[in-house]
Amino acid sequence: MTAPLHEPTAEAAPSAAEEAALVSGDAKAVQGRSLGRIAWERLKRDKLALTGGIVVLLLILVAVLAPVITGLVGQDPEAHHEDLIDPLFGTPIGSFGGISGEHLLGVEPVSGRDIFARIVYGAQISLLVGFLSAVVAVILGTVLGILAGFFGGWVDSVISRVMDGLLAFPQLLFIIALVSVMPNEMLGLTGTGVRLFVMILVIGFFGWPYIGRVVRGQTLSLREREYVEAARSLGAGRLYILFKELLPNLVAPIIVYTTMMIPTNILTEAALSFLGVGVKPPTASWGQMLSNAIDYYDSDPMYMVVPGVAIFLTVLAFNLFGDGVRDALDPKGSR
Repeated sequence: MTAPLHEPTAEAAPSAAEEAALVSGDAKAVQGRSLGRIAWERLKRDKLALTGGIVVLLLILVAVLAPVITGLVGQDPEAHHEDLIDPLFGTPIGSFGGISGEHLLGVEPVSGRDIFARIVYGAQISLLVGFLSAVVAVILGTVLGILAGFFGGWVDSVISRVMDGLLAFPQLLFIIALVSVMPNEMLGLTGTGVRLFVMILVIGFFGWPYIGRVVRGQTLSLREREYVEAARSLGAGRLYILFKELLPNLVAPIIVYTTMMIPTNILTEAALSFLGVGVKPPTASWGQMLSNAIDYYDSDPMYMVVPGVAIFLTVLAFNLFGDGVRDALDPKGSR
């Protein structure tokens, strides 16, 4: 007589606690994350980008709080200290350009002005021109680029030819010529204010084709997507499609190219000040300090090193941060 077959035993029903854990686990598994959060998590893993971002934030704080910082160290960027200058050679007394506990980065030759205070105030000029000219370029480039990519035809042809012409135009020579003939008073601004206004507008105007090309190329691709066709089929107008469907999807490349454009603008401002067509003395500018240091590079090299390092670190920080933002927002195009 054969042994009876064993019936399969029924699995024990999960307890209430186990069911709650399963439901909680499923909820966590399907929990969505926004694109911004995903990009931030990628950016946090890039230590170099985070370091660059921290330096950028510190530079912005230094520029905004320049009067407070110079007041804490007890220095005025326009105060002269002739007693710290060698009357025979016109160079600072002491080693490394007169660095001391009172003058953290030394003093300028001949005038004896505190270099630390002038570096702090020079950050205001560099960041102001860098950011505002980038804003001008982004506004023009985004509007004209999206119009060229969306409408195509003769609109695209005209805007594209204008971009080609501006990219081939020598902007430095144009700015030099323009600033040289500008009046000292304009739109309620005087002296340095006029020069800053002209530099911001001209640098931004000649910078918009770079971002305009990117926006145009992205728009050419996005306008054929399904959601744009769906919006058209539902009767959406052109303005709605441009600003509600296309523009939000262009935010990522716009942010990336903005962060890459700011250091270029800072270098342009430094070059203009170095050539003598930037801000006027006694307003502090890193490029202007480099220009003045040419006559003292052998007798007081620190006067050239300090503003040069300031420009180098600023541009490097923006580039590192911009590379990190690009990789976070566009992982497929990462290095």
